[in-house]
Amino acid sequence: MTSRIDYRQFSQEALQAMLALEKYLSSCGFEHKFMHLLKLRASQINGCAYCIDMHSIDARAAGETEQRLYALDAWRETPFFDDRERAALAWIEAVTLVSQTHVPDAVYDEARKHFSEKELVDLTYLAATINAWNRIAVSMRALPGRYKARTVTA
Repeated sequence: MTSRIDYRQFSQEALQAMLALEKYLSSCGFEHKFMHLLKLRASQINGCAYCIDMHSIDARAAGETEQRLYALDAWRETPFFDDRERAALAWIEAVTLVSQTHVPDAVYDEARKHFSEKELVDLTYLAATINAWNRIAVSMRALPGRYKARTVTA
């Protein structure tokens, strides 16, 4: 596979807006390891190799275990995720697949048991942002394999 366009070279205002969303998310209060897990799950659903590579690397750097990363695609069938993580994963999946799921009330009700209204809005911004990045990376054929872990592990 070859890259189509290096999107970082164009439309700087739009890129800066996307990076501003990332900056907000990094300080919204969620643990970085948790956010990378959620971003990784959405990227798996969307088949975004670049973002799968990035977020698996960043999740490991933030302390995520190999076992949980390997089992993420089958999180419902494993004992490796707690109820809060399961609610978040279900929310991320429902928002990612919004055209199919329309984010069911049952998924919302379970998420509200574990997250405040602000946190649920922030989870939705996280889902929207990673889905946007996935669409950019997939359509521009961003190449995985060169990403290095970030130093932030909080």
